[in-house]
Amino acid sequence: MKKPMRTLAIDCATEACSVALFEDDTLIANTHAVLGRGHAERLVPMIAALPDKGKAHRILVSRGPGSFTGVRIGVATARALAYAWTAEIAGYPTLALVAAMARAEHGEVPVLSCMTGGHGEWFVQPFGASGKPAADHASVKPADAAQSFEIDLIAGSQAQAFVAERGHGIALSLLPDASHALSIPTTLLSPNTAPIYGRAPDAKLPTKTS
Repeated sequence: MKKPMRTLAIDCATEACSVALFEDDTLIANTHAVLGRGHAERLVPMIAALPDKGKAHRILVSRGPGSFTGVRIGVATARALAYAWTAEIAGYPTLALVAAMARAEHGEVPVLSCMTGGHGEWFVQPFGASGKPAADHASVKPADAAQSFEIDLIAGSQAQAFVAERGHGIALSLLPDASHALSIPTTLLSPNTAPIYGRAPDAKLPTKTS
């Protein structure tokens, strides 16, 4: 009899930190905690508390955009475990997980993922009813975001603020949860696990002067 394939999902790209273990398509264990900080100290113990210490044939990990530190911690941990377990590894966009969670609650409708960004901006990305991106993600000022999208359902940590800014819509406040990782369209999973940054870094290399 063929053994079920286990998948470990990791998401610590935001103030939330979550892990989930699946057998084929069935969730068998998960933990989700809103930490704010301290992902580096909590992530590995959370994985170790899963059945068989979370050991899996495949690892899915959030690439961001999100917290610079959180994304790097998640990716580094996933890469280390994939090497130790000789497991497959794939990255997924954080905003795609947010959209998948919204569609799980509201059905197959368009969703705008709207999450806290840096420097007072929001990370936003529209998704179609199929769960696939309708445009690239962007880091924008709240007023600009509210003027740029007419999608009714807004999901994420800044959903309520977005609806308040625009004056209409349905707000679904949530933080990414790895237990929904298998709901992400498989076309959005990538062997590339390099972090996705929502905006260009503030620090720049000095330019040469003549």
